Amino acid sequence: MDQLLDRVLTVNDQFWQWGIIPLIVVVSLLYLALTRGVQFRLLGQMFRGLREDPGDLPDGTRNISAFQAFAVSSAARVGTGNIVGVSTAIALGGPGAVFWMWLMALVVAGAAFAESTLAQVYKERTPAGGFKGGPAYYMKHGLGLPWMGVVFSVILIFTYPFSFNMVQANTFTAAVNESLDGMGVAVGDASSLVIGIVLAAVTAAVIFGGLKRIAHVTQVAVPFMALVYLAIGTAVVAINADRLPEAVASIFNSAFGIEQFAGATLGTVIMMGVRRGMFSNEGGMGSAPNAGATAAVSHPVKQGLTQAFGVYFDTLFLCSISALIILTTDPVYGDADVNLVTRGVEASLGGWALHIMALILVLFTFTSVVGNYYYGQSSIEYMTERPAVINGLRVIVVALVFLGSVASLDTVWSFADVTMGLMATVNLIALLGLTGVAVKVLRDYDKQRKAGLDPVFTRESVPGLKGMQVWEPETEAAVPVRD
Repeated sequence: MDQLLDRVLTVNDQFWQWGIIPLIVVVSLLYLALTRGVQFRLLGQMFRGLREDPGDLPDGTRNISAFQAFAVSSAARVGTGNIVGVSTAIALGGPGAVFWMWLMALVVAGAAFAESTLAQVYKERTPAGGFKGGPAYYMKHGLGLPWMGVVFSVILIFTYPFSFNMVQANTFTAAVNESLDGMGVAVGDASSLVIGIVLAAVTAAVIFGGLKRIAHVTQVAVPFMALVYLAIGTAVVAINADRLPEAVASIFNSAFGIEQFAGATLGTVIMMGVRRGMFSNEGGMGSAPNAGATAAVSHPVKQGLTQAFGVYFDTLFLCSISALIILTTDPVYGDADVNLVTRGVEASLGGWALHIMALILVLFTFTSVVGNYYYGQSSIEYMTERPAVINGLRVIVVALVFLGSVASLDTVWSFADVTMGLMATVNLIALLGLTGVAVKVLRDYDKQRKAGLDPVFTRESVPGLKGMQVWEPETEAAVPVRD
């Protein structure tokens, strides 16, 4: 069994190196060129879109806002990858891996923009009057390939609500146990069992409440945990400010092989940065559009820009603060099992900060669990909306969260890495096939902005565009921009 797993992982590594990463680079550069650098030239619009009023549902309750959809996708993005993933990348690839994470985020934000814009274009209306969508829907309505949507949905379910949630639950339990151990409380199988029960119960309380409860939880938790972590990181960097120039220099010197760390070749440095960056920000993976499609916005491009900002938020903000914590606190390269972020925080702020780091990891992992679950629900709803099936998914997710809290997960993580690569491949192929749609919709947005209007999209906005399930013509036209 171990030999079979090793062989699968070897093939998977080659698939990532020669298949997935070149594909994401090609797709991202293509969108960079066709959209004239949309992720750079419309940076200001990313922030404005977060404030858009979503309006009310037919029952009088509020619709899902652009910010809530952003919070749900960020909840899934922001997790152990921002702390443990960065630590692993630097431990194995040296400081230069951080540069490639940055570069990948800047480039892949174009693909992130495209996938969430397309998810908005081809979204469907729910019975309650809200919206649902994602890659499966633009594969069905945009490409006319419903079977491709089924393949994508099945892969996503095994990747996010199943495998990734078990890994996140395991990290959650480890963080709580570490904090309890620091307070002198005995930890072991019994404590892990109790933690697992509590986590499973809280997860059930949130996910059985549906998308609105998930959105309300994440819109509070995501900004809070990000601000706390940024405050901790800023304090560590300030204490070690004298080492900041050296840390920044090491990132650029190592990135191009001028300096090597832990025996890492230039290829290893690039691979660790690019791969860990993709795992962290999920740009082009096809996960975030499932949340992005739920937002009530006046134009698909608005949510595309908001989700592109999510890539920046994840990598350029949170991953960068992790990297600077590590690089300003005398890191030890070569040992991927050591959490260099936690070690750096403890060295700078003292043992009490370990409890704060445990709280941050707990929040990061819990919000990832509920965000990952929603991606699974969205995929299930593409195939069937039977309540029994959706509730069955919820029960399975709660059970796997408990199991992940008490089990060893090396095999599960390896499996998730394989399915994540397959999911990205299917989504990127779809993005290639729909480049014309994304570009035309963006041109309509640019045209309205140039005319001084707050862009409004309808089925007639782009002549010849077919397959849209919503975006019926409204009686009111676009109105002047109110900045």
